Amino acid sequence: MKILFVCTGNICRSPMAEAILRNKLNDAGLSDETDSCGFESFHVGDHPDKRAQTVCRKYGLDISSHVARLFRKSDFDRFDRIYVMDSSHYFNVSRTSRSADDLKKVDYMLNLLFPGQDLPVDDPWYHDIEAFENTYHQLDSACDKLVSLIILSKKHRQ
Repeated sequence: MKILFVCTGNICRSPMAEAILRNKLNDAGLSDETDSCGFESFHVGDHPDKRAQTVCRKYGLDISSHVARLFRKSDFDRFDRIYVMDSSHYFNVSRTSRSADDLKKVDYMLNLLFPGQDLPVDDPWYHDIEAFENTYHQLDSACDKLVSLIILSKKHRQ
C-alpha cells in the first residue's frame, strides 16, 4: 500500500506522520510506501520545523532530511490512500481530484480513530514545543490504527 499525508506547508504534521508510519511499518516488517506533501508553496524546499524535528528525535525519528513539496494531481495515481490533517486540506485535495475514484482515496487522519467525525489533527505551528508533542501523540495513535488496518488487509488478501 502507498500512503500520502497532506498538511499545509509540509513542515510539521505531515512529515511527522510520514516518519511515524514509516517507523511503525518497518517495525512490523512491512514495506509499504509513505510520503507527505502540503498545499502552501511558501515552504517548498524547506526542511521540517525545528520543533517537529526535536519532538521526532525524542522518539527516535530523524525527519531533518525531509524536504517540503506540494501536492500534485499525479499523487492520486501514485498513492492508494491520502490522509489529510484538517478540513482545509480535505477541501484542497477534493477540488484537485479528477474523479470519484480519486476522492475515495481521501480521508481525515483522525477518522482512523474517530470514524466519520472529520476531526483535525492539532496544528502546532503557532504554539510551543508542547503543542508539537501533543500533535505527535495524535499522529502516533492514528498510525498505530493504520498499521493494524494494513496488517488486517494483507491477511484478508492471502
